[in-house]
Amino acid sequence: MNGFFPMIDLELRPHRKVIPAGTELWRVHHSKYAPDQFNPKLSDIHFDGGRFEGTVLDPYHSLYLADDPLTALAESVLRSRPFERPVGMRRIPYRTVWQRSLSGLRTRYDLHLVSLIEGQDLAAVCQDATLLEDEGNYARARRWSSEIRAQAPDAMGLVWESRRNRSRLALVLYHDRFEDRDGGPLEVLTDTGIADLGSQEGMKRANEILEPLRAEISEPVWQ
Repeated sequence: MNGFFPMIDLELRPHRKVIPAGTELWRVHHSKYAPDQFNPKLSDIHFDGGRFEGTVLDPYHSLYLADDPLTALAESVLRSRPFERPVGMRRIPYRTVWQRSLSGLRTRYDLHLVSLIEGQDLAAVCQDATLLEDEGNYARARRWSSEIRAQAPDAMGLVWESRRNRSRLALVLYHDRFEDRDGGPLEVLTDTGIADLGSQEGMKRANEILEPLRAEISEPVWQ
């Protein structure tokens, strides 16, 4: 750590969940990144950025995953997408999948994560469901991620129940918690996933995956 954290006088008692070695996980990512590459982007302290990304005050790189392809897609593309009348489908703008890929990976070794799945897990870090539900205050969530990191220096990331595909899991890994290990935490599964979600074939396959959640990627409108 760089000395900025912890900055609260609350004692956190994080619960742990282990994702075993050999577990298959899924990720939607920008196609310019390798499937197992951590996102080097840091979020703004107060405004733009992902829920649990690092900032200049705590500059870790992040990698978001889910426990199945549907959840990985849902977490990436279904934010604030309403069911449209009269057919009750959720239309996903093409721009959300352009230059993006869906990749399958397998854990090389056990991942020791802080669990935010149950109410008691959230209470253990002095939080409630707002930490995961509030779409308007990601800065607070990033701040709390750093508090958890400071008080759980062995934790490799966080795991929680997906908001967009309930009962399934989403997780984020912290790059600096793997620096003392040989090789990265994830092995890329070849011949799986969708290399180009924005292609005709990629959209077709993605829409087949998304169908149980009544969601569909819209065809691009070229100007």
